[in-house]
Amino acid sequence: MRPFLIGIGGGTGSGKTTTARRIAECLGPDAVSLIDADAYYRDLSHLPGESRPAVNFDHPSAMDAELLAEHLQRLRRGVPVDKPVYDFMRHIRTGAAIRIEPRPIIIAEGILIFALDAVRSLFDFRVYIDEDDDIRLLRRILRDISLRGRSFAAVAEQYLSTVRPMHRQFVEPYKAGADMVLRSDDTLAALVGLLKQRIAAVS
Repeated sequence: MRPFLIGIGGGTGSGKTTTARRIAECLGPDAVSLIDADAYYRDLSHLPGESRPAVNFDHPSAMDAELLAEHLQRLRRGVPVDKPVYDFMRHIRTGAAIRIEPRPIIIAEGILIFALDAVRSLFDFRVYIDEDDDIRLLRRILRDISLRGRSFAAVAEQYLSTVRPMHRQFVEPYKAGADMVLRSDDTLAALVGLLKQRIAAVS
């Protein structure tokens, strides 16, 4: 039986990465492979450094949907992939890669994964993480300032100009079509139980 592909979507700061990691912890490292869609932003090394921050990173066109879909298809066939490493301060791929091995459960998480047609169609199960807007914004501010070297003013400007409107257009509409909607602080018992059944069926 081929690996079971799960997509975890939701707005910025909703808790997608934390949820994916909690699932992996519950099921064990040999059962789950994680793919963060953030690694698949398009390389902008062809653009002058000063113009890269002006790109709308919250629009589906900013994602290399073709490569992400190809990697998920390969994992589903049982073939390892080399996930790119993205530099969010320079908006380029570093040239390094992280080997991802196929496992019974493949989890891909990211803001725009359900807005990418070639990717959305691959998932066997779709989870949408729902969280209050103010909490998501606070998490975004803390992350971008501490990890990505951005100023508060830059984070606020980006949130108002692209993050918020793109969320309404390309992220939130997919909540209605999700197989499961979770709050970031919800128990994962039901989902983990479903996945354990899946793993037992292929063991």
